Amino acid sequence: MDRHIRTVDDVLRLLDGMFAPEADRWTDGGASWWDGFYTDRSRPVPFFAAKPDENLASYLDRGLIAPGRALDLGCGPGRNALHLASLGFEVDAVDLSPEAVAWAEERAREAGAAIRFRVGDAFASGADALTGPYDLIHDSGCFHHLPPHRRISYLTLLDRVLAPGGHLSLACFAAGGMGCELPDEELYRQGRLHGGLAYTPESLRRIFSGLEEVELRRMNDEPSDSPWFGEPFLWTALFRRPA
Repeated sequence: MDRHIRTVDDVLRLLDGMFAPEADRWTDGGASWWDGFYTDRSRPVPFFAAKPDENLASYLDRGLIAPGRALDLGCGPGRNALHLASLGFEVDAVDLSPEAVAWAEERAREAGAAIRFRVGDAFASGADALTGPYDLIHDSGCFHHLPPHRRISYLTLLDRVLAPGGHLSLACFAAGGMGCELPDEELYRQGRLHGGLAYTPESLRRIFSGLEEVELRRMNDEPSDSPWFGEPFLWTALFRRPA
């Protein structure tokens, strides 16, 4: 008989185990899946291109956010981290995939950008925990790969490392555009995330109700020759932590 559940972390790990191993793209165990995803750099994946998100560029152009200390959460090949560094941000960037981070580091060396890259779980605690405060956290595609219970980990991270007055910049699957629209409860019955979860504006506002909404809209559809990345199946959101 095993009675090992004692803490919230114990419960979260228990719920992690309710999903099939091949569905895991959020814990350290998911690193190998992402490594396989990033191995072939020649694949026609839109966000493999070294272009920052159009919403991030727009926030900066309009003065909604200003240079400071930034975290690129789930940085992939580093396209947004590079853009932030080019504009004077002090940038930390984290991803589960060693393959993705190696690619990002190559790009940073070519650009002469001083970015602190890290391979690992952004939601780790203890000695492996990320340390803030950050004036900006940018997330382009991490949040929608989390199972429902790991939203707790995400909000805990924001509470711990996002500075008062700091901003969360988010891009995630939009309901009706891309992503799984099953209710949270059904995801546990099936043990799958179906490639990522779709969100409505109402669900994002509810989840991030502790933050002030600055802007929430669909991402612009950017043409292939645009200097920005933009796909209309994503929501973009900018939230501010009260000072």
